[in-house]
Amino acid sequence: MSVELSIVMPCLNEAETIAKCVQKAMTFMNNNSIVGEVVIGDNGSTDGSQEIAKGLGALVVDVEKKGYGNASRGAIEASCGKYIITADTDDSHDILNLDPFIEKLREGYDLVMGNRFKGETNKKSMPFLHRYVGNPVLTFIGNLFFKTNIGDFHCGLRGFTREAYDNMNLSTTGMEFASEVVVKASMLNLRIIEVPTTVFPAGRSRKAHLRTFPDGWRHLRFLLLYSPKWLFLMPGIFFMLIGVLGTFATMIGNDMETLKWVPLFAGLFLISFQFVVFYALTKIYATNHGLIPRKKSYNNLFLYFTLERGLIAGVLFTLLGVVLYYLGFKEEVNIVSTIKTIVPATIVVALGIQLILFSFFFSVLGLKEDN
Repeated sequence: MSVELSIVMPCLNEAETIAKCVQKAMTFMNNNSIVGEVVIGDNGSTDGSQEIAKGLGALVVDVEKKGYGNASRGAIEASCGKYIITADTDDSHDILNLDPFIEKLREGYDLVMGNRFKGETNKKSMPFLHRYVGNPVLTFIGNLFFKTNIGDFHCGLRGFTREAYDNMNLSTTGMEFASEVVVKASMLNLRIIEVPTTVFPAGRSRKAHLRTFPDGWRHLRFLLLYSPKWLFLMPGIFFMLIGVLGTFATMIGNDMETLKWVPLFAGLFLISFQFVVFYALTKIYATNHGLIPRKKSYNNLFLYFTLERGLIAGVLFTLLGVVLYYLGFKEEVNIVSTIKTIVPATIVVALGIQLILFSFFFSVLGLKEDN
């Protein structure tokens, strides 16, 4: 008989609570006549957690590489279920009430997220900073960057299909694994839904493995690196508009108090162009290396921007800059002509040369697309 459900839990020294977690998982499956298994991804426990789990009938997988993500993926890859539900081994998740997760998975959803804020509230179950600052802020950023509508980006209790897991190609090693699941599912346009769940205070007496600021930064860093659009493109366009509008506005007239801002705005435009360039290069690199799914918009990059078009644009900008240089030096050089003509000329020449260099690099990265 095929296994329908694998309840997967990463573990590192959870001897105090692992028995309750395994027993609850077994009880849930028995009470609901589900053919399933409990798989523990042990990350090097030294307190006997492995023996406790094995004695209760769980499959224990030894995962040498440290990290929440490594332990979770190690257990998932050793499991056999059609559906996978992940939970923590600190007895904080409501493992006895997984019915909403199973129902939605059977309905055809690819990812079912638990939402701790829609379940029963227990103020002691989450630290103040996690509940009111870290989780809401990171959830807002995740929803903004990846067009999701998730109320709890980081709930460890979640379910997904085997097919969805295989397609997501997960790779993170630490706590950011929680974010990666949602991000990859969104990028692949998988069917995602949330269900309420209750979180309890952890049953262990020691400190949690989660580190508020280091792990919070790992989540934020992951969200930024997996969204070149928000990391590079949007800031680039924003500052480019400021640079262009500011340059034209300050060049009107000969007031030195106003003209002194021209180099600042011109430099801001050049810097913002670097943001846009890095967006394109990062997008190509990340897609070619399987870090983000390949989309139709990626292929369109090579249709609309070619080496030849880039070279033509770069040469035209460079020539325009040379003409501005000529006009600037043709007359007697003074501070006004320098600011109004020679500074913009320098920016335009630099932009043209960068376009030429970027075009070659862009084409090298996209060589596979030309074959």
